[in-house]
Amino acid sequence: MAENLSSQPPPSTAFLLSYPSPSILLVTINKPKQRNAISMAQHWEADAIFKWFDAEPSLLVAIITGAGDLAFCAGQDLKEQAYLDHRSNNKSSTTNNNNKDTASNPQPQPSSRLGLPPTGFAGLSTRTGRKPIIAAVNGAAMGGGFEICLNCDITLALPTATFALPEALRGLYAAAGGLARLTRTAGIHIASELALTGRRMSAAEALSHGLINRVVSPPSPSPPSPSTPSSSPSSARETLLNEAVEMARAITLASPDAVVVTRAGIREAWETASVVRAGQVTAERYGEALFRGENFGIGVRAFAEGGGRGRRPVWRPSRL
Repeated sequence: MAENLSSQPPPSTAFLLSYPSPSILLVTINKPKQRNAISMAQHWEADAIFKWFDAEPSLLVAIITGAGDLAFCAGQDLKEQAYLDHRSNNKSSTTNNNNKDTASNPQPQPSSRLGLPPTGFAGLSTRTGRKPIIAAVNGAAMGGGFEICLNCDITLALPTATFALPEALRGLYAAAGGLARLTRTAGIHIASELALTGRRMSAAEALSHGLINRVVSPPSPSPPSPSTPSSSPSSARETLLNEAVEMARAITLASPDAVVVTRAGIREAWETASVVRAGQVTAERYGEALFRGENFGIGVRAFAEGGGRGRRPVWRPSRL
C-alpha cells in the first residue's frame, strides 16, 4: 500500500504508521512503556500526520489505536509537563530578578509549540478535518486519550477498555475539547459526574451513554492445548483491529465525495444549535460541488448499468 502514496508521511518519534488494507491508514501510538502518554512535541507530530492523511488522495479512512495491551492513551505526559512547568517557573524567577523594568524590556514569549496545535490533543481532539477516523480503544483512555475518542467519528473498544477525565484530581481540567463534547453527547448529568469525580467508566457504560459505537469481544477462550493456545490480550487487540479495519473497508466502498460531505453534515449538526441551519450550511458549502463532481456521475451510471442492482463503482479521489 505504501507504494501507492502520492507523498510520504511526515516523520514521527511516537506514532507508527501502517496500511492494513487499501486506502486505510493505521496510526499506532507507540509508547507502551509510558502507557502511550503523549508529550507536547508529539501532539504536533500527530497534527502533521493527520493533515497529511487528509491531503493524501490514496487514503480514505484512518484508524488510531495504542500499542500494547494496557492503554489506548494515558493522556498528557505529566512528567514532561511537570518539567516544563518547573523550567518555566525558574525562567520567570530569573527574569524577574535580572530585569526589573519588564515593561520597557519585554521578554520573548514561549514558542507556540509548547502548547497544543489548533487540532487539539494528538491532532484529533478538536480536529475538523475532511476524512473519517476510527478509534480502536485497546485499553485505558485517560484524559486526552478520552478526548481523542470523543471527537473521532467512530469508536470501537475492547470490554476491558476504560474511559476517564481525571484532570480535576490533578488540579487541571479537560481543556482539549472533551468537556463540551462529552456534555453534547452524553448530557450534563453524566458529564458532570465523570468530569467532577474523575471516575473511570467501563466500555459497557460508555456504550450505554452513546459515547462509543461498539464493544468488540475477543473470541471465547478455549481450553489450552499444545496446538491451540488460549486467548490472550494480544489476540483481543488483534480482534479489535480487525473489526476496525472491516468498518473502515465498509466506508471505502462509498463515494469519497459523499463521505466528505456526509461527514461534514453530521459534524455540522453536532456543532450547530439549529438542525435546519446545519442542513443549510452543508448544502450551501458542498451541494453544488457534489452534484457537479465526477463521482456523482460514476455512482449513478454504476447503479443504472447494473439493472437497478448496481455494480461496484470505481471512484476517483475526492476534490472537495
